[in-house]
Amino acid sequence: MIIGTGVDIIEIGRIRTAVTTWGGRFLERVLNPGEIAYAQSHAVPYPHYAGRFAAKEAVYKALGRRDMTWKDMTVINDHDGKPVCHVKGLPEGYVVHLSISHSKFYAVASAVIETEE
Repeated sequence: MIIGTGVDIIEIGRIRTAVTTWGGRFLERVLNPGEIAYAQSHAVPYPHYAGRFAAKEAVYKALGRRDMTWKDMTVINDHDGKPVCHVKGLPEGYVVHLSISHSKFYAVASAVIETEE
């Protein structure tokens, strides 16, 4: 059964501006160390920061929970490269399906939350 869906799109330039303005403070507030390391492993990290940001927003919208922080979610890639979101305090039996994409100027993410029934 589907619990909720969420989608988010962000301009990569907005993330680039936040990173260049606030640097580590911004990144450490929004992303977990593994997410930062993943983005920094690319020659141009900004699309990857933006993708993780959009993914967290999409999951937040899909869950509809107001008690979550940025750090309660971690977006990683599995061994096949598929994005996976781990959510602290996610009810037993909930599954997060996530998709992330980016172009030159935008990053977008879509999340579907369902139960395993």
